[in-house]
Order: sequence, then C-alpha cells, then structure tokens
Amino acid sequence: MNFKLSFHAQEQLATRALPLYLVEMVLENPQQIVESEGAKVYQSQFDYNGKMQLLRVVVNDQVDPMVVVTIYVTSKIDKYWSRKS
Repeated sequence: MNFKLSFHAQEQLATRALPLYLVEMVLENPQQIVESEGAKVYQSQFDYNGKMQLLRVVVNDQVDPMVVVTIYVTSKIDKYWSRKS
C-alpha cells in the first residue's frame, strides 16, 4: 500500500518504539476501518507481551498517496473497537 508518514507519525514510531512493519501490516490487512473525526482509522488487535493491545493508524486518505497522521497502541480495545456489523 502506498502511503507517507507525517512528521508527527514518524515521531510517534520513534517515541513508542513501534516497528514500521506493524503499521504496514495494519494498513494492508486491517481487522477494522472506522471513521473518526473526518479521518479513517485502520486498526487491528494483537498480543503484546501477553496482553491484548489495539494498534490504531489514523490516516488521511483524501490525498494520494494517503498520509498516516498518527499511530498509537492502546489497551482500551472496548473504547475503540466497533461492534457494528
């Protein structure tokens, strides 16, 4: 998938010590794509040190290539996971 990282997203990768391949994996095969405040959030759950976490990748897909705005991992899966079918 063709994308660019914003400066903020690059900072988040470094600060949170997240490997870029995790972002690429979620963008290529997300478990969910949800709308949030005018942006799309690609997200997937994964096991991290024995605990389920949610990796959220917020993107602006209105430009080509799309821009990754921010990236973060959270344990608050219930807060962000869409139960809509």
